[in-house]
Amino acid sequence: MEHIILFPLLMILIMLLTIFVNYLRYKDSNYREASGNSFFKTIFDKGNYGEFLTFTYLEKLRGHQRLMTNLYLPKEDGTTTEVDLIMISQTGIYAFESKNYSGWIFGDERYKSWTQTLENKQKNKFFNPIWQNKGHINALKSATGLEDDNLYKSYIIFSERCTLKKINVTSPNVKVIKRNELIKTIKQDIESSTDVLTKEEVDKLYSKLQEYACVDETIKEAHIENIKNRKA
Repeated sequence: MEHIILFPLLMILIMLLTIFVNYLRYKDSNYREASGNSFFKTIFDKGNYGEFLTFTYLEKLRGHQRLMTNLYLPKEDGTTTEVDLIMISQTGIYAFESKNYSGWIFGDERYKSWTQTLENKQKNKFFNPIWQNKGHINALKSATGLEDDNLYKSYIIFSERCTLKKINVTSPNVKVIKRNELIKTIKQDIESSTDVLTKEEVDKLYSKLQEYACVDETIKEAHIENIKNRKA
């Protein structure tokens, strides 16, 4: 009987400890200022939480860079595309698409759909995140006025809870990795790249893109409605 009582208590304690650790991490991060998301909106939303974890990893990098989240950039058709996270660095503009998924992940850069396979053998299809991030980069090109492909780097970040089984990527400026590989991978990327922007240009781009960050609820609601209409 004691074991039956102790087990749920232990689980509650673990959950509370996890929340406390995340709160300390959130408090020490600039994520709130960048995203506008409250603590509870951050940790209890799977998408926001994955984005938050990636943001805190990138904050550890040395050098002159600027981080921005949840940019609502205009598209040619008059709608918007939401960019999870970007880092403006002297070595380029890094666009991150965060996928907080579990299970086995199968995907090929050439194909429209990728597959998630769960432990119960259930298979879920999802839109190719490389294509998704390419759309984000195209919107960034329009917003910044900088069209050079070599300036942009695409990072698809998956949760540590998943296994990347068969992922085929051919483009040189595209990386598909798990979050725990991010710092090592991006450090190597930065070290092997030459500077293409000055510190002043980094700051100028950051200021230019501020108008698309922390937008009001009207823009967010219109964006969500457009997504629903496309799915329909």
